Amino acid sequence: MSPPATTSSAVQSADALLDVDQIGISFGGLKAVQNFSLKLPRSGLFGLIGPNGAGKTTVFNLLTGVYRPDCGQIRLGSTQLGRGKPHEITAAGIARTFQNIRLFPNLTVLDNVRLAGQLRNSRGLLDTVLRTRGYHQEENGLREKALNLLEIFELQDRAEELASNLSYGHQRKLEIIRALATDPKVLLLDEPAAGLNPQEKRMLAHSIQQIRDRFQVAVLLIEHDMPLVMEICERIVVLDHGVTICEGVPSEIQNDPRVIAAYLGGGLEEN
Repeated sequence: MSPPATTSSAVQSADALLDVDQIGISFGGLKAVQNFSLKLPRSGLFGLIGPNGAGKTTVFNLLTGVYRPDCGQIRLGSTQLGRGKPHEITAAGIARTFQNIRLFPNLTVLDNVRLAGQLRNSRGLLDTVLRTRGYHQEENGLREKALNLLEIFELQDRAEELASNLSYGHQRKLEIIRALATDPKVLLLDEPAAGLNPQEKRMLAHSIQQIRDRFQVAVLLIEHDMPLVMEICERIVVLDHGVTICEGVPSEIQNDPRVIAAYLGGGLEEN
């Protein structure tokens, strides 16, 4: 068995934005994730792949405070995150989307984005209750920011519609916009291509690259659509039964026998 692909000097750099060191978690004695490590550089675009049940979403839950790791450390820049609550981790600069869309369906498209932006609201309770000048200034700023984000992703004409009225593909896009409204340093995308048709997937690939380049945000992507992953990701980590079995650039991943075996002999070529 050949050794894991070596990590490039850029990824090994101490300047990695998201530095995950040997985290793990068990449920009822079952080791769901073991000794997971990752160094995601600023503006990096990495993929996290593996068969169903490999532990990918569990890793996301550990990174975002849904679960607390039994061991290991998570740092975002100089900030230790391993014991933070989800809202604290979002405020620190990690935002995520979910495999199952979690919009507020009975709110407008605009209000879905505005609510996410309020995480950065600096006004206190008194300003909010009294509707002070500062409160109105900040609310106007949130509205303008939300409209700008919607315009970038060509949803500005749907701003006053209910989120539930959007097509599935547009709902996926809105969830990403809502995550961007929190001003993240790291964006975690959990199967964003799920349920999309081929044209929507092509548009999604372009959007993810645009997000990384325009907002200078690092992206970590869970995805089962291997052509999409191989097209846009600079580096890929492969999990199987909670263990990292391979890490490298797309060409290394495609040809690694451990990865091929994990996908039952050829699933990497499937959509």
